[in-house]
Amino acid sequence: MAEVIRMPKMSDTMTEGVIASWLKKEGDKVSSGDILAEVETDKATMELESYDDGTLLYIGPKEGEAVPVDALIAVIGKEGEDISGLLNGGGKAEAKPAEEKKEEQKPAAKQEAAAPSTSADLSSIKASVIRMPKMSDTMTEGVLVSWQKKEGDKVSAGDILAEVETDKATMELEAYEDGTLLYIGVSEGDSVPVDAVIAVIGEKGADYKALLEGGSTGGVPADVEQRSSEENAKSDQNIQSRAEDGMPKAITETTVPGADSAQGGGATEDGGRIKASPLAKKVAQEKGYKLSQIKGTGEGGRIVLRDVESFTPSAAPQAAPAKTAAPATAPTTMPGVPTEEYEEVNVSQMRKVIARRLSESLFTAPHFFLTMSIDMDKAMEARASMNEVSPVKLSFNDLVLKAAAVALRQHPAVNSSWLGDKIRYNKHINIGVAVAVEEGLLVPVIRNADFKSLSAISAEVKDLGGKAKSKKLQPAQMEGSTFSISNLGMFGIEEFTAIINPPNACILAVGGISQVPVVKNGEIKIGNVMKVTLSCDHRVVDGAVGSAFLQTFKNLLENPVRILV
Repeated sequence: MAEVIRMPKMSDTMTEGVIASWLKKEGDKVSSGDILAEVETDKATMELESYDDGTLLYIGPKEGEAVPVDALIAVIGKEGEDISGLLNGGGKAEAKPAEEKKEEQKPAAKQEAAAPSTSADLSSIKASVIRMPKMSDTMTEGVLVSWQKKEGDKVSAGDILAEVETDKATMELEAYEDGTLLYIGVSEGDSVPVDAVIAVIGEKGADYKALLEGGSTGGVPADVEQRSSEENAKSDQNIQSRAEDGMPKAITETTVPGADSAQGGGATEDGGRIKASPLAKKVAQEKGYKLSQIKGTGEGGRIVLRDVESFTPSAAPQAAPAKTAAPATAPTTMPGVPTEEYEEVNVSQMRKVIARRLSESLFTAPHFFLTMSIDMDKAMEARASMNEVSPVKLSFNDLVLKAAAVALRQHPAVNSSWLGDKIRYNKHINIGVAVAVEEGLLVPVIRNADFKSLSAISAEVKDLGGKAKSKKLQPAQMEGSTFSISNLGMFGIEEFTAIINPPNACILAVGGISQVPVVKNGEIKIGNVMKVTLSCDHRVVDGAVGSAFLQTFKNLLENPVRILV
């Protein structure tokens, strides 16, 4: 029997693959282990092996075409075998070995007897299953931050059902049909894999439990009306900010002194612990409020930000009279000595992806580092002169970015990517600019930076930086970089090394400008010096190549007029 070959999922973030080249052609004999094609994923170019012996009867996509994961790309079988049924069905009814077919045929009668009317019952249920959508290219799971609707609520198409925290932003999950929210299967704060069932919407009184039981093996039956991941992902509009300033809504458990625990108003649990959000605790500490005096209005009496902001010390309840005899087991607390306390917060999706990607980069790409000192005297003079006529205020970071773009045009080997068995030399220059946000690091991309003026670069960096900090960046604005820059000079850092941002081959770490003694014309003078460090992937960039790039970059900043030529 013929075997259908589908596009495999070759990495955790892969959604499609590009057929780089076919190593076999239709009519060729193939054996198990033969390489059929080279497939370019989002991380590398990999080989697609055959796991069957036979003849390559059909090739679907051409070289250079992008193919979604699980799509049919080829068919292997006996020479002359009729495969029209497979192709007409799109390969959905994948042919299986004879042994598997026999095993399936044996229990067929039993299966029909066991479930004589399941499909009919499910088709009559007027309800739809809501699944966790894939809201970004790297998303594998999402955290259900908050439900905006509760079970039994009427919902209309376009209503916001919930807020979902992905690895890049907090986004709104919309309803795409009218009905009643019959079922909520995920609690706030829980992490949910992509495509897992999170809710059911339908007619009031519909037997949604049959749907859930039918989908318990990993998927909802084909009879059940449900939306695809692409439809769910339409809710890609980031919310401007959460009431909790973007922090995960994890419960903070804070041990308070015995005297505080005697005061009313706070949401306490057993052991004298108070339930409060991280932001509420932080603001209360800044204002000098005691959490035990604040009454929580959140779920389960949890103290949230609005409780702290509306609290006034004068309204704090008086401490209860001290008991005449304390229990023998009560712990003793020395006056004026704070008790030990700590806070545990769930790792955000953004932080998880940052940890995974940078770990992969550091431990798979052989890094080496090149550091150079740059005289910034002329750059400082040029910036002051340019700002007199520039429509936007230019920063030193703008000069650095433009100089890097011009230098990359002269040294294309640095503007490259490692693809496993190939090196991609990018002819376009898209520079990623690292922006620190509260939950991690985002890298918006300045596209075609070498063709843009300094004022255009400055305006775009400010715009994207603002969107990053307010969580308004779209995934497309963070993709496609060919080189990255991380600047910590504004924090007083003089020199540091950065981890390469894959799939880039290099990243430039920029320190601050310092006044140091320098030798000019045989005399010691005070000069303005900036140190930069280029992190290079040694699989792509050699020391001489990286050094040549830095030398050009240095000359451009020390003679800024060359940047404009």
